[in-house]
Amino acid sequence: MQRHLVPAFVAAALCVASHGAFAQQLTEQQVTGRQVFAQSCGVCHLPPVMNARTYGPALSKATAGGNAEIIRAIISEGGPRMPAFKHYLERPQMDAVIAYLSTVPAPPPAPAPAAAPR
Repeated sequence: MQRHLVPAFVAAALCVASHGAFAQQLTEQQVTGRQVFAQSCGVCHLPPVMNARTYGPALSKATAGGNAEIIRAIISEGGPRMPAFKHYLERPQMDAVIAYLSTVPAPPPAPAPAAAPR
């Protein structure tokens, strides 16, 4: 039996395609944002492929309360576990990612942990 390995960029593109499958129509800016998101953010923020670990939280329109300025600041300056992208992404690219995220539904709330038996 011969195995075929899927290149990482193809796997990431498939994840983004499924991540964006909910959208009826994306604007040109949102499509660009989806592409930038896949290339720059997907390694940490998209669902894992082949049991890989996800380092960052799932992002959606609920991220940072939907506040574009907060999201832009986080993308630009980074955070404790996230690198700054201010020297890597230009403002229009950040705006495109923010526009794309505004189309991503918020994930359902996590189920409450089961009570320990007595």
